Order: sequence, then C-alpha cells, then structure tokens
Amino acid sequence: GTLRVWEVDLLNRKMRPTECQMGQLKRVVTCLARFYIESLIMKIGLVAENDSCFYCGTSTGDILKMNTKTKLLNSCGPQKGRFSLPCTHERNVRQKKSGGSFSSSIPIVRMPHWTLFFENSDGPRNGTCSKYFRRRVQLQGAITSITLRGQGHQFFVGTSQAQIYRFNYPEFKEELVATCHSEAINDIVFPFGTSELFATCAKNDIRVWHTTSHKELLRITIPNMTCNAIEFTRDGKSILSAWNDGKIRAFTPESGRLMYQIENAHSMGVTAIAVTSDCKRIVSGGGEGQVRVWEIGRESQRLVESMKEHKSAVTCIKLKGNNRECVTASSDGACIIWDLVRFIRKQMILSNTLFRCVCYHPEEFQIITSGTDRKIIRNFGEIRIPAEGLQISAFPASFQSEQKIPLSSLLFSLPGGDDKLVKVWDYNEGEATQVGIGHSGSISRIKICPLSKYIISVSNDGAILRWKYPYPV
Repeated sequence: GTLRVWEVDLLNRKMRPTECQMGQLKRVVTCLARFYIESLIMKIGLVAENDSCFYCGTSTGDILKMNTKTKLLNSCGPQKGRFSLPCTHERNVRQKKSGGSFSSSIPIVRMPHWTLFFENSDGPRNGTCSKYFRRRVQLQGAITSITLRGQGHQFFVGTSQAQIYRFNYPEFKEELVATCHSEAINDIVFPFGTSELFATCAKNDIRVWHTTSHKELLRITIPNMTCNAIEFTRDGKSILSAWNDGKIRAFTPESGRLMYQIENAHSMGVTAIAVTSDCKRIVSGGGEGQVRVWEIGRESQRLVESMKEHKSAVTCIKLKGNNRECVTASSDGACIIWDLVRFIRKQMILSNTLFRCVCYHPEEFQIITSGTDRKIIRNFGEIRIPAEGLQISAFPASFQSEQKIPLSSLLFSLPGGDDKLVKVWDYNEGEATQVGIGHSGSISRIKICPLSKYIISVSNDGAILRWKYPYPV
C-alpha cells in the first residue's frame, strides 16, 4: 500500500522519496505509468494537465486522486458498486484542439470486469474530480491491454477472451477487428470437399472460420464445457461434437442451432468422434476407453454396440472409406482396428507410447500413428528417421508405396508438438522436407485442406496458423 513521490536532485545526483498520506484509507495501487514532468518523476498513476494531481487505480476498483504538491489524498471514487474487480491499467491520451495549444488529459482505465472507464479531467472542478461515468462500453472478456494509434484518435483494446477491438475516440464506438480462442484448441476439421471453411473447438465454444479472410463466421457456445473433438457430416448438414460432460451434440453449420444431443454417451466424457460417409452412424470414443457405435435417425439416436478393449481414453478415431472398418488410438499404448459389421477387434498394435492420433493412408493399405515417444509409426511398411533421435518404424510388409505423402495431417507430426515446429516429411524416405516456425505454444492438431492448398495448425495457446501447402497440386 506504499505510494511515494520521488524528487530528483540533478546536481547532487540523488533521489528523495516522500510518502503520500492517504489517512485511514488503505489501498493497493496496481496501475503503473511513467511521466517526466520537469524535476518530478511520477512512477505510479497519471498526472493532470497542470501537474496539480495524479490518479491511481487500485486493487479494490477505486480511483485515487492525489495532490502532487502536498502528497495528500484529494478524493476517491467512483462510488462503491461501480467496479467489482480491480483496475489494472491506465493510459494517458493527449489530444490537441484545433486553433489553440490547449490539450486535455483523458485517463483510460482497464478493468477485468469487461468495462472501459473514461473520465475527462480538464483540470480540477470545484476542488474535486468527477466520480461518474462519462462513457462506457461493455466488451467481452477482461480488458488486458490498451494501446494508442497515432496521436490518440484511435486506440486498440485487447481482452482475456482473445478479442481485439478498435475504437475511434470521437465516436467512441467499438469495432471487433480480430478474435480467436482464448483456451487450448483441441481439434480442427474441414468440411468434405471444400477448403473455404474450417471449424475449431476448444473450451466453451466451437467456431467456424473462413480460410482465406480469417474471419469468424459462426460461434457455438456451451459455457463451462470443453469440446474435445468435432466432425462435419459428409452432406454438410450438421457439425458433430464431443464434449467432456459425456454428451454428443449436433449443430447446424449455418446458424449453430442445436439439432439433437445424445445424453450420457460416455461416462467419463466423449474424447473422439467420427461419422460414416452415409451420415447414418456415429463412432465415438470415451475417457473410459469404450468405443461406441450410434445409429442416427431424424428423430432418434440409438446405441448399436459398445466395444471395450482400450484401458484408457480413446484419443482418435478414423473410419475406412467403406464404413465397415475403423481404427482407434488410445493413450494406453494400443491402436485397434475394428470390424464395424461384427463389432469385434480385427487387429491390435501395441507400443510403449501414449498414442495421440492415427490416420489411414489415402489408399487405405497402411495406417500411420504418432504418440509421445517422438516416433511416427507407419504400419505395414518400413521406414526410419535416424536424425535427431526420431524414428519412423513399422511392421514388415511386401508392398511399398511410391507416392510421397506429407505426414503433417497427423496430430503430432514429429517433432511438430512441444517444440512448436510444423514439419512436412517425405513419406518414403522419412526425411523432413519443410519446417514451419511460428507457433508459441505446443501444437495440438494439424490438418491439410481437402484441395491441398493450405495446412492449418492449431496450438495450446489458442493460435490458428495457415501455411502454404509446399507441394504443387
């Protein structure tokens, strides 16, 4: 709660502090700003135009007005009830009026309760400062940063919900210029046959984006819930989503309206989801390790079969083109190929790793897996990467593909994970051909668009990056 004013003695090269007296008022000052006014350095708060007072934001949401000369508390406001959380920042905007040298000082305070507070302070009025709102705008998320543009005619505001707003000071009207997820992104998916749109999911919401313009087209919000996986149906009429509350929800991609939801789909949350090409069945995986098949009708959803082999959470599900087979990866170190006609296990692949993802080769004669052991495993082929301690090991087979397919469609196209790098690999040689640098968080999912124009990668810090596809189409 200490507040000091420092006097600078330039001749003797000394600084002498003076404690500010606030009487019985006890506050913790949280706002920091630096202004040089002749021989006085104010390291906390904002200084008025005539240097007679300065303002401080506190942890209780009060604005303190301190007298610069006497170092005494002048006044305190606004009244209780206006602020529910502390003030965390202040900015000083100086704007010259045309035809004169007069400038007005306008403190801008950011507070984590979604409100911008502006107070005109053209000098003291009857010895007190104004304690009422002049202009107020409700934003989404706690305000975390404010930056000015030019001479203050525009400024940008960032919030904890990953929103960036642009304000014009004369109109004082907000404009959303950029947005993204504020939590870790868990999945990304493209609609069948188009690269124009894609969807992402994270905690609280699902978002649909326009690929080239980076604009958010749709936001589906389920408060306090986490969406672990999403999938577009082949006909494009619904978005299927897997949630940690154990429900499978389907939404319309145009309006985000809830079409139906499957209650208690999995007891420990739905962690993976896939849909057949005829849009009649859903295959889901849960945190308890079960793989379940659901039959979807216009008015009802029915459980067809529940298959229990995995000992831990199912992390990824991929369906074969004929809808008669699927492969699942799990954090128990097992990758299982299932017969979806007889609902039995056809084959199991075990490894000393936590599998994060699995996918079929486009010709469906191989499957590719990746996990936490820094290996990419190509089953029914043979390939190795000796560099950097990485390996692509495999099960022996007589067939070798001559087609070169980058493995960046995998969840962790190694080492495109915790080291924040996106790598494209030569499918046959197992060598990295391209490396993308740009993520500041661990990469959680990577997808190649259906038309092979772009690679989209998402990370745990909520970032979405679009990369140019390195191979000519």
